[in-house]
Amino acid sequence: MPTRSAHAATSRPAQDIRPLSDLVNEFLHHPKFSRGVMHVERLPAKPPQYGAWPANLDPRLRGALAAYGVERPYTHQAATIEHALAGRHTVVVTPTASGKTLCYNVPVVQKILEDPQARALYFFPTKALSHDQYRELYKLTTAAGGDIKVFTYDGDTNPHTRRALRSAGQIVMTNPDMLHTGILPHHTNWIKLFENLRYIVIDELHQYRGVFGSQMANVMRRLNRICQFYGSKPTFLCCSATIANPGELAQELTGAPFEVVGESGAPMGEKTFLFYNPPASNPQLNVRTDLRTETARVAARFVARGRQTIVFGGSRTFIEVVTTHLKRFVARLNRDPDRVCGYRSGYLPSERRRIEEGVKRGEILGVVSTNALELGIDIGGLDVSVLSGFPGSIASAWQQAGRAGRKATDSLVIYVGGNSPIDQFFMQNPGFFFGRSPEQAIINPDNLAILASHIKCAAFELPFEEGENFGTANPSPILQYLEDERVLRHSGGRWHYSEDSYPADMVGLREGVAQNFVILDTGNDNAVIGEVDYNAAPYLLHDHATYIHNARTYYVEKLDWDRRTAYVREKRLDYFTEAEMSVNIQVLTVDQEQPGATASAFEFRRFGDVSVTQSITRFKKVRFETQESIGYGPVSVPQLEIQTEAAWLTFRPEAEARMKALGLDIAAGLRGVAHLLRITVPVHVMCDPRDIGVVPQLRARYDRLPAITVWDRFAGGMGLARRFHAMQGRVLRASLDAVRHCPCEGGCPACVGPRLESGDGSKRAAQWLIEQALAS
Repeated sequence: MPTRSAHAATSRPAQDIRPLSDLVNEFLHHPKFSRGVMHVERLPAKPPQYGAWPANLDPRLRGALAAYGVERPYTHQAATIEHALAGRHTVVVTPTASGKTLCYNVPVVQKILEDPQARALYFFPTKALSHDQYRELYKLTTAAGGDIKVFTYDGDTNPHTRRALRSAGQIVMTNPDMLHTGILPHHTNWIKLFENLRYIVIDELHQYRGVFGSQMANVMRRLNRICQFYGSKPTFLCCSATIANPGELAQELTGAPFEVVGESGAPMGEKTFLFYNPPASNPQLNVRTDLRTETARVAARFVARGRQTIVFGGSRTFIEVVTTHLKRFVARLNRDPDRVCGYRSGYLPSERRRIEEGVKRGEILGVVSTNALELGIDIGGLDVSVLSGFPGSIASAWQQAGRAGRKATDSLVIYVGGNSPIDQFFMQNPGFFFGRSPEQAIINPDNLAILASHIKCAAFELPFEEGENFGTANPSPILQYLEDERVLRHSGGRWHYSEDSYPADMVGLREGVAQNFVILDTGNDNAVIGEVDYNAAPYLLHDHATYIHNARTYYVEKLDWDRRTAYVREKRLDYFTEAEMSVNIQVLTVDQEQPGATASAFEFRRFGDVSVTQSITRFKKVRFETQESIGYGPVSVPQLEIQTEAAWLTFRPEAEARMKALGLDIAAGLRGVAHLLRITVPVHVMCDPRDIGVVPQLRARYDRLPAITVWDRFAGGMGLARRFHAMQGRVLRASLDAVRHCPCEGGCPACVGPRLESGDGSKRAAQWLIEQALAS
């Protein structure tokens, strides 16, 4: 079957390849690990359910599928293919490794075999996924005959190939960034594609949420304008991991109504899911063994037994630290540490592809990754997936779990809990994890900053007619503003682009900022070893930082902000660095205000627009082995300032005195509540924890009163703070439950934060503040 191939086990070491069930039982009864196993969930194997091919399926295509061993489609494949061939926009939502690729490849190839002039455009969120899917589709089209021309179009495509595919490419596989900057602005070079476009495929639909999804929706609005201009009406085919609102998200992204296929007919091997809580290193403070170290220790047991294992973590630094630990533990178990590697954005494309191929061939036994490998890149069927802390959403957790096990093979998933409140909540309440429905994907395509930038891009591509809508948005006020700014010129009932600049180059789809920082190794003739996005650069690449790349430590000699370049030199260091940030919030407008009850110490719930200034003040050195802090240093990088939306809780002036009379410290309480909200808000608002900021203020700049502010981390807001404002009661009650049920005495990382950071009495103080807010 030409989808994501089965794992080639031939490269595995011969020693000690025991059944996975034996290794699971050994883990469950191991004296070190058994006490930490909080829950065991066994998901039974599931037999396949088959449908039938369409009666008019081309015999060449049927023969190609049979050659790959696909005699019949699964039920979800059959349903999706039927909708697609009938011209109905369709989104298929089934688990990882269920054969979603075939759902769109069959109708596309069928249409081109019927009509060689027909064209299809495929979108994948990353270049790596585009190249991976190209290889599989090429095999299918070659086997089916018909001389179907399949091309990938991205930054690596050479100029000669670009010229050929514009006219001859029947299936063009690309990513949103290339559509945004390379295709739509030059649509006159792609006339044959747009005049004959029959299908648009969007894979990994669930990735298009938040900022990226809001940008993508506007790119699709521009694509729809171009298609309408050339007279084509393509059918959208989308694939997604399990989310709560696939049809709604697909419609918001494309502007079209969708059929939803959500029942999988694919088989599934037995999957064992373990919840493992590391031991408490300080029982009195309820502080657990460092998550990075414990994750590596757990994964090393399975890597050393020859079981291919993937470890998921949440940040670049986290990945590199875990990779370093895992290599050391594997070496101590007398296995080859070179068969362990990291994988994340910032690695060069050639390096990432080498790692992908190494995992697929079985040469790499352990890979430590951010959510970059959560996507459907073909790395074969691994045996074990280790989730190091909660990945931010139930949907992401199941995606990561699905990277282990393919079809009929058994697999193991281990969720290693950290010190965060959400990890500890799930450790104590696993039923909430398995019984909770997946989250909704939230986008806000009408965010003013995003909308305006894409209207400018759209006007460059085609003049705007008077009265023309842009998706569901009325562009007239923005068009008028752009005319006033002399970006557009109004003439003959149209707005024409009049600047010399190229607007798409100024709009980055991923972060809203186009420029990345390049990292040069001064000890190796300034060779490029990676890149970091604009917003992360101050944290990771400031002067004297430790930059970690595939378990190698580099010392940052200089960060050249203006040239977007960091100069590093490889150096053996026994520590890594963590930057510390200060945030200043200035209220611009108060749009909603709800007063608190007279008897409580709580005064207002407010929502409005704010200006947020973020400054990196200093960095901390943390030793790898012990996780102890061994010093600090100053940081000098430009401040980052955005205007966005925020919701905040304000307490009355007498709150401090009332707390003092009870022996409570209001500053410690505010810090404790903020720590809780950083975890509970993303779970209830259903967003990535990195999409919001939470700041406690003893004297807020707006009214000099104690406050806690929750703000969107993108200019103009994504609607997250607004949603929190609407559901504060539910979020605060969840936070209060977390405090009350935590077994610690005075505060710990699982509730209000480490006592040394939040302060003595922070637990009681935070509980009192939340109770006052809920009393209102």
